[in-house]
Amino acid sequence: MLKKSQPKPRLGISACLLGQQVRYDGGHKRDSFLTEVFGPFVDWVPVCPELEVGMGVPREPVRLVGNADEPSMIAERSGKNWTATIKRFSARRTGELKRLNLSGYVFKKDSPTCGMERVKIYTPRGGATRNGIGLFAAAIMTELPLMPVEEEGRLNDPALRENFIERIFVYRSWQEIAAARKSLNALIEFHTAHKFQLLAHSESHYRALGRAIATAKQAPIGEVYERYGRGLMNALSVPATAKKHANALEHMMGYFSTELSPGERQELVDVIRDYRRRLIPLIAPHDFNSPLRKKISGRVFATSGLSRSQPEGAYAAQSRLMVRLGARRQKNSGNNRIGTDRCCHR
Repeated sequence: MLKKSQPKPRLGISACLLGQQVRYDGGHKRDSFLTEVFGPFVDWVPVCPELEVGMGVPREPVRLVGNADEPSMIAERSGKNWTATIKRFSARRTGELKRLNLSGYVFKKDSPTCGMERVKIYTPRGGATRNGIGLFAAAIMTELPLMPVEEEGRLNDPALRENFIERIFVYRSWQEIAAARKSLNALIEFHTAHKFQLLAHSESHYRALGRAIATAKQAPIGEVYERYGRGLMNALSVPATAKKHANALEHMMGYFSTELSPGERQELVDVIRDYRRRLIPLIAPHDFNSPLRKKISGRVFATSGLSRSQPEGAYAAQSRLMVRLGARRQKNSGNNRIGTDRCCHR
């Protein structure tokens, strides 16, 4: 059984994104979304690999050189090779971060240490291709393969941003259940609670996870949990769509529609229809009418898994954050139709 409350999710982050002046030129890359909007809902663990290995501030810039499979990290002017130093640091620091039970990580894009993808790799003659991964980021993603990770640049895309937030809170809940006493009943409860959330991403993944649970008695429970965790995070990585979300909401509505008056039922049908047509954001079907919401909220949460799939504090935090994001989208859109904003696809 999941706890009713829990600490904020703990996330690793490139320190410069929080405004720390740790970059090679003594500057920073403070990100207002991460610090002002997202920050109150998480606990940040800032890391700057280049500073922590003793390069200092300011320092000579470094770049990745060689091939994408095994690049070297070389100082631009002096030619000093920092590869072994960074790799030793990455192995040690990754172990420390694993013990902190991180629920996600935000990397600095394009960084030779922290870039998650498309980092420049130079040839000895000076040409470059964008097919590299920062050395520290590669170590983190290898050692913590289920943990949600993103770059601050990709978080400017509303769909990627909201998917990242969703994965963080679900992963935090999964960490809670995985750390508790493992049992088939607990896993079934978790899966049932996440039914509609998973269906909004990938029905095939949802069915596969169900089959894994059905055959769970044939394998040690630890292996079952490991397979389920991988499948869970893979499912949530599949982009959700307005159509799949609307289908899940309509399915959910079937559990309590008999408790609604004809007018209330039609109101909810209309809101879900407008969301399917991308006229309103996803938060609207959950916040359509305060008296009606109070009337059916227990049934909604019980059948959707919202109260069971995440501890109360985590769900409340995610909801407040999504409402804040929805308000920002509407403020920036300049009109009522937000279909051009891809976040509505969630």
